Amino acid sequence: MRTRVVLMGFLAASPGVALAQAPDVTVLTASCATCHGPGLEGSGPMPALKGRPAADLATAVKQMQTGERPSTVMMRLSKGWSAAEIDAVAAKIAEMK
Repeated sequence: MRTRVVLMGFLAASPGVALAQAPDVTVLTASCATCHGPGLEGSGPMPALKGRPAADLATAVKQMQTGERPSTVMMRLSKGWSAAEIDAVAAKIAEMK
């Protein structure tokens, strides 16, 4: 048991060892405003996201991720997101009023 605790402490303190950390959904959601405008209310040709149903948002992003739905930037951005992250971001945006 002591060996396990010491090993975990070593791994956590080692600069060369990266431990998986879940991304902050708030940060991911805030980054959407870069293109979709303040409050995600739309900006120019970019559609408003605020208040749209989570299922619709998640489906759209997943389709852009696979190339099923045409996109420019979203296909590239979404490549690094898991399905769970997409669902979490979509739920957060859907809650916005």
